[in-house]
Amino acid sequence: MGINLGDLVKGEEIELETLQGKIVGIDSFNVLYQFLSSIIGYDGSPLRDSSGRITSHLSGLLYRTANLIEAGIKPAFVFDGKAHKLKQKTQQERRLIREEAEEKMLQAKKEGNLEEAKKYAQRAVRLNQGMVDESKKLVELMGLPVIQAPSEGEAQLAKMCSEGKIHATLSQDYDSLLFGSPILLKNVTISGKRKLPGRDVYYEIRPTIIKLENVLKDLQIDREKLIWLGILLGTDFSEKFPNIGPKKAIKLVHEHNSFEDIIKETKFEPEFDYKEIEKLFMSPMYTEEYKLEFKEPDEKAIMQFLCKERNFSEERVKKVVEKISAIAKERGKQASISAWFKK
Repeated sequence: MGINLGDLVKGEEIELETLQGKIVGIDSFNVLYQFLSSIIGYDGSPLRDSSGRITSHLSGLLYRTANLIEAGIKPAFVFDGKAHKLKQKTQQERRLIREEAEEKMLQAKKEGNLEEAKKYAQRAVRLNQGMVDESKKLVELMGLPVIQAPSEGEAQLAKMCSEGKIHATLSQDYDSLLFGSPILLKNVTISGKRKLPGRDVYYEIRPTIIKLENVLKDLQIDREKLIWLGILLGTDFSEKFPNIGPKKAIKLVHEHNSFEDIIKETKFEPEFDYKEIEKLFMSPMYTEEYKLEFKEPDEKAIMQFLCKERNFSEERVKKVVEKISAIAKERGKQASISAWFKK
C-alpha cells in the first residue's frame, strides 16, 4: 500500500532509454502484486496453468523484465524478508480487505456483473510463499541478481542506492524515499493506459523519475520531516492521523520543529511510538551480503519451467528468451573488451 505522498511529490517523465546501462533495483513484492492485479482475464481472474496454478506473476516477470533488458537496463530484484512487528496490524487489515473483496467478487460474478467482479478481483490479490519462490527461480534462470533483504525490501534498496550500488529504486510506492533512496522510479513495469476509477476515462502512464533531493527542496523540509509527513498520512507501520490530508500535513510539518508539538496540535494520541517509526526509517535493517552479478539466461531451463511445467506458449517464450540471451551475450563481449583495454 505504501505512503500517500502522490499529491505532494513531483516527478519527471522519462524515456526508458535514459536508463541504458544502469543497474535498477526492483522492489519485487511491489511489482509482483502489480502483475497479479493487472495481468488478468476479462472477469479479473489471474492467469492460470492447466493445473489451476496462478501464472500472472511469472508472465509479468518474463515479458516486462524483458522490456527493461531490451531498453539496456540491468534489473536486480530485492525480496522482502521478515516483516517488522509494527507491520502486523497493517497486514491483518489487508487480509480482511482481501477477504471482503473476494466475497464481493464472487457475488458480482454470480450476478453477471463482470466490471464489478474485475474491480474486486484486483483488491483480492494474494501473494503467497510459493509464488515468491518460483519468482526467485525465474529471475535467477534469467541470469539476474536475486537479493534477499533481512526485512523491508525498500529499506535494502534505499541503502544500495545511497551507496551507489544501484542507480535507482523501482517501485510504485513512495516508502523508499523515507528510507533515504536518492532516486525512485515509478510506472516502469506498467505501460499503456489506465482507467480512472468509476469513470470511462483513460490516461497515459509513462515512466517517471523522482529525486529525493528535489522532493525535499520543493517541500522545504529535511528527511526527518519527510518521515513526519509519512507518519501523519499513514505508513505500513502505523495508522494515519484522522482528518489530516497531504496539504494539512505539510502545513503542520512546516509550523513545528518537534513531532510532540504536532501531536499536541492535532489532539490525537497515537497508539504507536512515533520515535520507533522514525528510527525504523532512519536506521533500517539491511544486508551487505549480496552480489550484483549478471549472467546469460539459462534458455533450456526457462523453456522447461515455463512451457513444460506451467503451460506458457513455447513460441512466445522462445522469442523473448532468445532476445534477452543475445543482449546478455553482447554485454559479456563488451565487458571482456573493456577489461582487456584496462590491462
